[in-house]
Amino acid sequence: MTIKEIAQMAGVSSTAVSRYLNGGSLSQEKRAAIAAVIRQTGYRPAAAAQALRSKVTDYVGVIVPKISSDAVSRVTVGITQVLSEEGYLCLLANTDNDPERELDYLSLFESRSVAGIILMATVLTPRHEDAIRACSVPLVIAGQQCEGVPCVYHDDFNAARELTQRLIQRGRRRLAYIGVTEQDVAVGQRRRQGVRAALTQAGLEADIPTRLSPFTVEGGRSAMEALLAEYPDLDGVMCATDLIAMGAMEALRTAGKRLPEEVSVAGIDDSWAGVHVSPKLSTAHFYYETCGAEAARMLLSLTGQSRTEQPVRQTMMGYTVVERESI
Repeated sequence: MTIKEIAQMAGVSSTAVSRYLNGGSLSQEKRAAIAAVIRQTGYRPAAAAQALRSKVTDYVGVIVPKISSDAVSRVTVGITQVLSEEGYLCLLANTDNDPERELDYLSLFESRSVAGIILMATVLTPRHEDAIRACSVPLVIAGQQCEGVPCVYHDDFNAARELTQRLIQRGRRRLAYIGVTEQDVAVGQRRRQGVRAALTQAGLEADIPTRLSPFTVEGGRSAMEALLAEYPDLDGVMCATDLIAMGAMEALRTAGKRLPEEVSVAGIDDSWAGVHVSPKLSTAHFYYETCGAEAARMLLSLTGQSRTEQPVRQTMMGYTVVERESI
């Protein structure tokens, strides 16, 4: 009799059985189900020690770029809710957008034999891709698409394309774009490509005035000030994120522009702060919490299996355009 068989009979995960045998926290319902199976089968907990000699723990490493980010926190909520229900504990590693620290944490978690790793990456360098593919424990990426690796990501291209179309439908023709580094494939490349696609489809010039910004309100404000200094007659601004858009709106108001009468602005992320600015920000809602939950479920499906036992799953999440007052 193995832990896996006990888990199947009790209708719980193998990790839940391990936690029961080691005195870990577990819901009363799962504890009762496991206890009943152990009584029924005569399973001796001492035998569990042999099954645990693989040194795999019931911890999951979760690597995030910026825990203070609204989007990141929502993804994290989804991850932890699903994993905690299955008896896993999350080890949260905040990298402050430092790619080197992401690599360090990948190595650290792998060496500690965690049950799995969820990586919320912003930049996937060749070194990242090598480390991810060589990782000996189950790993899922959240927020980026990486060929040959299980991942859950967003439809960044079409969200940016549809919002840009909304600006064009409002009669905006002198458009600008504030993006982020294109080392970030999802936010930096896919969203800019979506903007360009909308312009091309409308028969407009795709090479519009563009500035790059950090993922901050201050960065958006500075980028907008630079654009206005060179293109004072802009009538529409598409921004890669809501925080950047809110900074752009500050700069436009300071310059005496009326929003949205003279200039329309849109962002992406549906940040909680978007409804507290004036005018309220039009944006695209990404299902971040659902993304985290899906990444966690994907990881659970990989635990205890080799990577060759099943095809690589990749899931693209949907989005909803939220049109408010800013366009």
